[in-house]
Parts: sequence; C-alpha cells; structure tokens
Amino acid sequence: MKSNNLFAHLKSDVASGLVVFLVALPLCLGIALASGAPLFAGIIAGIIGGIVVGFLSQSHISVSGPAAGLTAIVFVAIADLGYESFLVAVILAGAMQLILGFVKAGTISNYFPSNVIEGMLAGIGIIIFIQQIPHALGADVEISSGLGIFLDIFAAFQDIQPGILIITVASLAVLITWQKTPALKKLKLVPGALVAVLLGIFINGLFIATNSSFAVDADYLVNLPVPKSIEEFKGIFVTPSYEAVFNPGVWIVAVTITIVASIETLLCIEATERLDPLKRFVNTNVELKAQGVGNMISGVLGGLPMTSVVVRSSANANSGAKTKMSAIIHGFLLLICVLSIPMVLNLIPMATLAAILLTIGYKLANPSTIKHFWDRGKYQFIPFIVTMLAVVFLGLLNGVALGMILSVIFILRGNIKKAYFFRKEEYSSGDVIHVDLAQEVSFLNKAAIKLTLNKLPENSKVIINASDTVYIAQDVLDLIHEFKMVNAKEKGIKVVLVGFKDAYRLDNDIETNNKVYIDKNLLSEEKISQLFNN
Repeated sequence: MKSNNLFAHLKSDVASGLVVFLVALPLCLGIALASGAPLFAGIIAGIIGGIVVGFLSQSHISVSGPAAGLTAIVFVAIADLGYESFLVAVILAGAMQLILGFVKAGTISNYFPSNVIEGMLAGIGIIIFIQQIPHALGADVEISSGLGIFLDIFAAFQDIQPGILIITVASLAVLITWQKTPALKKLKLVPGALVAVLLGIFINGLFIATNSSFAVDADYLVNLPVPKSIEEFKGIFVTPSYEAVFNPGVWIVAVTITIVASIETLLCIEATERLDPLKRFVNTNVELKAQGVGNMISGVLGGLPMTSVVVRSSANANSGAKTKMSAIIHGFLLLICVLSIPMVLNLIPMATLAAILLTIGYKLANPSTIKHFWDRGKYQFIPFIVTMLAVVFLGLLNGVALGMILSVIFILRGNIKKAYFFRKEEYSSGDVIHVDLAQEVSFLNKAAIKLTLNKLPENSKVIINASDTVYIAQDVLDLIHEFKMVNAKEKGIKVVLVGFKDAYRLDNDIETNNKVYIDKNLLSEEKISQLFNN
C-alpha cells in the first residue's frame, strides 16, 4: 500500500520528524536527569527508539524513547545496582520483551483496568514533580522515599539559588503560555519546550555577560561529553557490567522494567491507533519484539530503557506524520545533534529541564483526572487513588499490585455472571445478531468482547443490548463506542446500541429508552426493523 511506503510521504514526514526531534531532545535529557542517569543515556535511548524501533515497528505514528513512566524504577535501580549493572537489567528486559512478542503476549494490556493504569501514571507524575523541586530551586537536596519526602521538600525550600529560580519560573511561564495559547500551539515547528530551553540559555548568558551573582554554575548545567576524536567518542559509551547477570537484584529490576515498559508501550499503541488518520492496524506482538530489540541495543550502548511514548507520538500525529519514516528521521536528527553541537547542549540550565519535567509530572497527575475518577463512583475512584498514593509511598510495583487487588475485590463483590450473551454462534446473511450484556461487565471481559466484535461479518446488523446492566467498565464502553464509530463503518456493519444509560456517556449514539424491550431482552421484529431503518 502507498500509505505504508516509507518514502511515499517524505514531505510531511520530514516536517513531522523535525517537530518530534524538537520535542524529544529536551525530554531525553530531562528524563535522564529525573532517572539519575548520565544525560547522554537519554539521548542514546532516543536515537535507538527512533532509528531501530522506528524501523522494526509496524506502527506508523508511535515514537519510542526514554519514558517518564520508568523514571521511578530506573532511579531506584541505579541507586541500588550501580549504572553498569543496571544496564544488564535493561538488556535482559529487552530479551524478555522479545520473548513476550514471540509468545504473542501483546493482548496483555486488555487485562489491566484503566483506573489502575491511570493511578500508576498519576503516581509517577507526582514522583517526577517532587524529584524536580531541588533542581528547580538549585538546592543540593536528594529526595528520599516514603514519608521522608515531606522533610526533603521542606529542606529544598531552605536552600534556594535566586538565578536558578528565575530561570525555572521563566521556563514554566513559557511552557504554560504555550499550552494555554491556541495560536502558539499551532506553531508546530516551534514547540514550547524548545522555546523554554532557548530562553534558559539566554537568561543565564545574560547573567554571565553582566557578571551577575545570579549566573548558574557549570554544576547546574547540562554536561554532555564533547568528544574531539573517534577514540574519545567511543569512550563516552558506558559498558555494561555483564557479570551482574548473576545478581538476583538485576533480574528483579529486569522483570519490573519488562512489565511496566511493555504495558506502557501497549497502552500507547492502543492510543496512537486512534490518532492514526488512516486507522492502520498495529500488531502488538511485533511492537513488543521491536521494543525488545531496541532495549537490548540501548542497554549494550549504555542507554536508558524505552517505551512507545504518548507525548512524542501525539506530537508526531498532530504534525501530520503519514508513515514511520518521521520517527526514523527524528532519531537521525538526535544523532546528528549530539555529534555536531554537544557544546551548545551543555549551555542548557538543568532548571529548564526541571521546568519541563514539572509540567510533565503535573499533566500525569492532573487534578482533573482525579475529579474524573471521583465522578465515576467509588468502584472506579478507590482503586485509582489507592494505586496513585501507593506508587508514591510504597513503590511502583506495590502500588499497581494493590490497585489490581482492590479492582478484583470490587469485581468479585459484584455480579459474577458472564459479561454478555451472544445470541447466535452461526448466522446467515441478513440475520440480526444480538449481543446482550450482563448485569456487570468488567475490564476482564474486554478481550472476549473485543474478539467477538472483531469477528462479526461485514455488512451485518448488530444489536448490543445493555438494558440489564448496572455497571460497565469504562474500558468496555470505549471499546463499544470505537467499534460503532470506526470499525463497524469500515466493515459496513449497522450497529444499534440499546439500553445504555445516560451515565455511560456515549454521547448521542445510544438508544436510551429501555421500554423498547419485550420479554426481557428480546426485541420485536417490528422494533428491530425500525431501529435499523432510522
């Protein structure tokens, strides 16, 4: 197909690749900073995520690189293992992802409820935000874990460097202005993060030129290696300490990275499928293989682990990308940048990167997200808020595990009936297919319902009946809505949704009058004909 030809849309892909590069450069540096890793490690992961994963992936919109969702795990792992041993865990995680791809584990994301995933991301957002406070203030304070976080934050505010604080505030002002001003958001080739970086360099340059006491010391600037020869360039790569493969702690970290990175990638792929204007199918098992190869190479070269990333992917889609060539181009631009102008990158104040990460942390833990789950009721809110707080104070895996346990308990307390009844296993052309949902439909039923809907024949007529339901998981509602609005139209399937309550919020696509039913679930032939003719 022309849409899958890497060179078919070079004009739009080059432009979008440039945009993603401008977005990714400060994020690669910032995430490395938040992870407690060498800044160059973030660039390596960005380059491999663009060139290698971009080439191997079947997704034409998603872009891979170092991910904010892994910072908490990476930060603790580096502190416990040392960086050289940590790299072995990255290589092992890549190998495990490769295996997951071959055993077709790509559907695993269907079995994680959205409230637990959102709670995990919100908790990670809080951690990122808190960890950047010392960098934003210029304080030499290391944020600890547990309840000691509050004491560390208080200590950070007692050790403020005015020059760094000015740069942080100015950078935040630019980033917030860019987000709030529609005209600025439309400047696709000038992302707010790039403007914040340039402003930070300018302000500090002004301080230095005027011999101001506010000038930022070199210790608080980006410090990338500047090789002067090929031998020096080879020397800047950190070599993994392969004997660490016998350390049980390395394997624990590897498994943790595998789980979190794979889930984050699969969720991102699910989201970017919707962003793709051509609605191309992405084989998630192939994506896991691509991520596995990318992480193995990144670990060997001394880079951070990576995932498919929503921020880069959405920027890619919004800037008009048509094929994965844009992701590959962004990777080459990162490589050219680090080879040609590392001395320019070393002028960037860490405070500007901290400001970028503060905004990322806020977006992940946005108060509107908390309110969103509060409005959905206790069965959605409690697992979300418990996961979020547990991730912050107990660690990421403990937080996700606790959230999953709560979600399962709530499900077991509800109706344990089958999620739906498929009226006919075999049908003839022109038959009306009934899919009747049970009283309670949880996220665990998403995979089975998705499979049923995908197997419906072209040009068929389908009634999805929710008149008897008292609860439907948001994941399933999103699946049904997307099927009706996108997939069904592509296959010529006529879909009627009946009995969906107003609280389910599927806009105006629903017949909400439960009185259309006779004999509980069975619709009259007259009513069926009326529904499909409307």
